[in-house]
This record gives sequence, structure tokens and C-alpha cells, in this order.
Amino acid sequence: MSLYLDLLRHGETVSGGGFRGRLDDELTAEGWRQMRQAIADRGPWQRIVSSPLKRCARFAAELAERQGLQLELEPAFRELDFGEWEGRTAAELSVDHSDELGRFWSDPYGFTPPGGEPLAGFEARIFAALDRLAHRCAGERVLLVTHGGVMRLLLAEARGLPRRHLLQVEVGHGELYGLRAETRDARLWLETTCSHC
Repeated sequence: MSLYLDLLRHGETVSGGGFRGRLDDELTAEGWRQMRQAIADRGPWQRIVSSPLKRCARFAAELAERQGLQLELEPAFRELDFGEWEGRTAAELSVDHSDELGRFWSDPYGFTPPGGEPLAGFEARIFAALDRLAHRCAGERVLLVTHGGVMRLLLAEARGLPRRHLLQVEVGHGELYGLRAETRDARLWLETTCSHC
């Protein structure tokens, strides 16, 4: 059986852009508006799962309460840890780390920011969590409130993109995408289910 998964990226945060990773930012008023607008005519869901970081979990908790659902916080769906780059923008890094930044953009699997999480480990974490969710919630429609990096990874897989194109996948604040996930032949299969994916 399939799992129907709606992926919602958190909205704008008080700290603005840059590499946020494990930083636990709050949403701005605009961030809340973006997320509420994204789900206004979507659902219903049987389950809401969220990253535990505040920029995801606070909105997910509000929505779960409104819909009478129990919120499930899943640490495995948190963002990629950018190590020493946390809290810095690409513009800032281009001043003193331009070579490393260029290597990361061109080959994110081959270059890890200093002290950061290797993308192969991030990928393994996300797919293991999704596989568990697909087995446990087969036949359900689930909303996953998460981060840009998580969504890029899942959308790239669903679209069959090569690894080197991962960072070319665009996911804006408060955007919602639909996927269908299923396990067959001991493998997780993903495909997009919405027209703008």
C-alpha cells in the first residue's frame, strides 16, 4: 500500500536566510501566514509528523490541535547540520570560504562543510525515517512539516535526478508538495502527486 505524503516547508524565520541547519529559529508573522496559506485548501490528513525544530513544530502543533490529531515529532526529519557554516549566508561565506562554498554547490555529496553532517549520512537518516513511516502508515495521508534540505532530497529522488543536481531543486518557504511513497522489493519508491512538483 502507498503512503500519501504532503511535504510542507516551514515559513520565513526571524533570523532570515543562510544556513540554518540545527539552529532553532522561530517563525515570523509572515512565516506563519505562508504556512497557513499553503494548507488552506489541503487535507484532510490522518497524521501530522514534524521536525522537532520550532520553525516546523510550532505550526504543526497548532494545526494538529485544530484538526484533532496527535502531533508526532520525528528528530530524523530535522535539517542538515551545516557545522561551522551554521548561521552564515552564502554571501558571507563567499568572502572567506569561496572555494569551499563552490565545492559544496557543485558536489554536495563530495564536500561537507567543516564540522557538518555528510550529505550521504543525511540522506540515509531521511530515507530510513521515511521507510519506517511508509511501513507504519501505509494507506494513510500524512502531512510532514519539515525543512528545505529534506524536501529537496525527497523531491530529487521522486524526480529521478542525479545526486549532483540536488541543490538545483527549488523549495520556497511555506511551499507544499505531494508525494506517494511505497515499499516494494525491499526498496522505497517515491513519485510526485501534484501538478507543480
